[in-house]
Amino acid sequence: MPKMKTKSGAKKRFVLTGTGKIKRKHAFKSHILTKKSTKRKRNLTYSTIIKKVDEKNIRRMIRS
Repeated sequence: MPKMKTKSGAKKRFVLTGTGKIKRKHAFKSHILTKKSTKRKRNLTYSTIIKKVDEKNIRRMIRS
């Protein structure tokens, strides 16, 4: 049986932290920014930790 391949899209989007949590960026920050408030854009800048319900699927995608 061959090794499981890492999903290329997930590899680019998620980062494992030192404590084993998975970090992600926020969406909706690339274009059409004029109609979004400054506060909203600023809050989309920062990274966040993924939700518990998504963790199993994302771990499966990023393990190599």
